[in-house]
Amino acid sequence: MANAEQLKEELAQKYRQPKGVEQFGIEAVPPELKTAHWWDLFNIIINFLIQPGMIVIAGLAVASGLSFWAAVLVTVSGVLVAYVAYVAMATVGVDYGIPGQVATRMAFGIKGSKWLPSLLRVLASVYWFAFQTLAGAAGIAAILNAIFGINVSLIVVSIIFAIFQAFIAILGFDSLKVLSKIAFPAKMVLMGLVFYLLVTHVDPNFRWNNVLTYSGKLGWHWPTMALWINSVMAAWICMITDASDFCRYSASRVDMWIATVAAACLGAFISAFIGAYGAAATLGVHVNVFELMPSITSNNIVLLFILVVIVLDNWCVNVMNVYSGGLSFSNIFTHLGRFWSTILIATGGVLLSAVPSVVNQFTDYMGVMGNFFAPIAGILLVDYLFIKKTYVDVVALFKPDGAYRYTNGFNMVAVVLTVLGFIFYLLVPEAWIKNLITMVVVGAVYYVVMKIIASNDETYSEAARPGKQYDVVPEEDAETPTV
Repeated sequence: MANAEQLKEELAQKYRQPKGVEQFGIEAVPPELKTAHWWDLFNIIINFLIQPGMIVIAGLAVASGLSFWAAVLVTVSGVLVAYVAYVAMATVGVDYGIPGQVATRMAFGIKGSKWLPSLLRVLASVYWFAFQTLAGAAGIAAILNAIFGINVSLIVVSIIFAIFQAFIAILGFDSLKVLSKIAFPAKMVLMGLVFYLLVTHVDPNFRWNNVLTYSGKLGWHWPTMALWINSVMAAWICMITDASDFCRYSASRVDMWIATVAAACLGAFISAFIGAYGAAATLGVHVNVFELMPSITSNNIVLLFILVVIVLDNWCVNVMNVYSGGLSFSNIFTHLGRFWSTILIATGGVLLSAVPSVVNQFTDYMGVMGNFFAPIAGILLVDYLFIKKTYVDVVALFKPDGAYRYTNGFNMVAVVLTVLGFIFYLLVPEAWIKNLITMVVVGAVYYVVMKIIASNDETYSEAARPGKQYDVVPEEDAETPTV
């Protein structure tokens, strides 16, 4: 641990970061610090899936006219399809200890990674932070009114709540791990309590049989289902590079696989089921099940418990949003360091939390995000899995004149195909699940074009080879340089 502790000291001095916070930003995590096992990672990921934002998404799907089971299916399907890509890119963090945005340098180039995937991920992080904050703030405002008779402004609650949430993300990964372990059992108790209150409510529309057979106005209307699968998938495809961020402290690939798959399946289903249940019971009128609680129970102790868990829940989720956004920002502005980058991202998220349309226009925002991230995801997956065959030259990721220099720091194939993929996405019919089709098509084209260009250009040929592997980083690179 001596080398790791020494590196922490050096990074704290280099970036002027306070001691006691996570020091590693774009730098690779040393092997001796990879001590997170499957349970640690499971707690983090499932907290990201069982949360007000995901519950509201399922409620919105019911409100759009889908049946109860159709809403559950589209929410779970969108998550699971995206998580196939998520798990693949998570191995970069496990194997090499680098954050996802640094890994994008292998496909987009040293400079290209900054101004395409990293910049877009910063915007997505700020958006998701605001979305989750507003979804949780709506429930908090409703419960405060029920318990204390206080009519508080949603925007005021949202901003205060946003500031409160940002603190743990600024501290770093270890604090996130501790918070997740506290939040998960409390959250499971809350979900059980909410479900009990829903199914035992006196209104016959809340009865188990009535909700599970709720057909909605559109039922199993495929174009609407495809729209929601695409929107949910877009939300998670935006986080494809985050997989490495949260898994770079993992002890092994097995730990990562078990944690990620189990959390995705269980978390997505619980959120979808609860969210769709509340919306179907109210015939699509209420999309946020937590806003329903004051009308279902007048027990102040129960409502206070729900309030505490909502706060804890959103806090845990938005720590991850700000944390990954900070790593993305530090990949763009490498001189800042993780700590200061995270503070700037948190500031942007707090400001956007004062804009309620962030929740009301979810499919619009996610559609735009999907326009960009679907082609980016296709390029990253094909480059890592089929061109580099999962072997990345980590040292070259930090060298402007290294293997991933491409054309003045930009892989023009990736840049051009991202733009063309954006246009292609717009042309794909909604019923085809735009994100999935765009990701597959752009990835296939990227593979063919890269092979052709690499056979005629030595620079691209060098970048397209599986990377060199080092048991020990060469001495001149022992202190990972920034670019």
